[in-house]
Amino acid sequence: MGDYLLAIDQGTTSSRTILFDRAGRRVATAQREFAQHFPHDGWVEHDPEAIWESVIETCREVIQRAGTDVARIAGIGITNQRETTLLWDRATGKPLYNAIVWQDRRTADTCRGLRDAGHLDLVQSRTGLLIDPYFSATKLAWLLDNVEGARERAERGELAFGTVDSFLIWRLTGGRVHATDATNASRTALFNIHEQRWDPELLALFDIPRSLLPEVKDSSDDFGTLVPEWLGGALPIAGVAGDQQAALVGQACFAPGMGKSTYGTGCFMIVNTGDRAERSRNRLLTTVAYRLDGRPTYAMEGSIFVAGATVQWLRDGLKLFADAAETESLACQTRAGHSVYLVPAFTGLGAPHWDPKARGAIFGLTRDTGIAEIVAAGLQAVCYQTRDLQACMSDDMDAAPDTLRVDGGMVANNWVMQFLADMLGQRVDRPTVLETTALGAAYLAGLRLGWYRDLDEIAALWQCEQRFAPRMPEAERERLYRGWLEAVERVKSGA
Repeated sequence: MGDYLLAIDQGTTSSRTILFDRAGRRVATAQREFAQHFPHDGWVEHDPEAIWESVIETCREVIQRAGTDVARIAGIGITNQRETTLLWDRATGKPLYNAIVWQDRRTADTCRGLRDAGHLDLVQSRTGLLIDPYFSATKLAWLLDNVEGARERAERGELAFGTVDSFLIWRLTGGRVHATDATNASRTALFNIHEQRWDPELLALFDIPRSLLPEVKDSSDDFGTLVPEWLGGALPIAGVAGDQQAALVGQACFAPGMGKSTYGTGCFMIVNTGDRAERSRNRLLTTVAYRLDGRPTYAMEGSIFVAGATVQWLRDGLKLFADAAETESLACQTRAGHSVYLVPAFTGLGAPHWDPKARGAIFGLTRDTGIAEIVAAGLQAVCYQTRDLQACMSDDMDAAPDTLRVDGGMVANNWVMQFLADMLGQRVDRPTVLETTALGAAYLAGLRLGWYRDLDEIAALWQCEQRFAPRMPEAERERLYRGWLEAVERVKSGA
């Protein structure tokens, strides 16, 4: 059975690999950042080979750091940045173009044309998604129409499409397996989440050949075997989920009404809705939370494009500090109730606005504004955006969860977590294990491999490290939030 599970967490700005033991405890971690490419305004790309190299390097490093070998590893779980779109040659495995990242907005005009032509209801009713550049369908269509010879080769069956999980599975198995799981498929705008299949009408709408698409499997399933050349041994790939759904699993949000919010490059709040695919009245998304034994569990999701990326921009772009860990002490220096607002619409606004043309701005600057106030405003923006999602979910679901479980790199910042609890007016629980995205992938692999009997056994492993309760007066909370809403209105493309 092995002593460890190896979880590959392929994210937007870095790849991490973590070894977990049977109790869900982290044994060793390795991480590699890779370059972000911005060839035009609103375009975001990754070099697929840089992604691949970062994954293999971290897998090898984590095994070395743990002082173990492949023989003691039971299997592999994969979680990944979702919607990011790749197209590669089936014969060689070589990508035809850079990966088009989920943040990329190059197909905004195409999406507007599809909405204007009246296709929104078809897409939303089948997929739970909106027509937006965020999702994979228009990215894939762009690749087919803009990479020389791609469409003709696709029609001949020579090419394969996949989100990052599919690309990694293909490479790890030596090209033997072309597959994805239901959570990643549900983010393409090509997958019917009710019938759990690629939808022929949507394929026709976006002009996507069926031969490009991977097989859709359960989130806990047989995704093939790692070829020995990569890590020195053969390992089963047994669990796959998109990063936000993997975090939902890692946070043990298995009962309807339980919710989590992840603060990585972006911010994503998901609430489990059980076997009901609830349709939002507030432009949130309906998605597959996970699929086990062929049965999907659904969720409602709010997606914010920029969260931790704001901190990265403040560090690397404005050079206001050298390390993200400094942000907490800087924020603590600000006076309570300062009115500086940073709206991080660097690649447009996500839920509930869905405005790809919006751009970022800072408001409320005065002569005494300094680095601390700007940094605090960047951190607060994440909390304000979460409040936006909370308001929508409260309306859609008649009642929001009374507790929010949080994870991701930003939640280590106590100042941010306290402001989040204050802004939401509800309890915020931070788990003992913050790497819940990778942990969820490990749990899904463990289910398949027999490490865990069921979800209840996994839920029993979850532990709270710290609980944050709101303490800000309601009048102050509402005053600050009104200022945020005014700032957002001023950056919208129609403003």
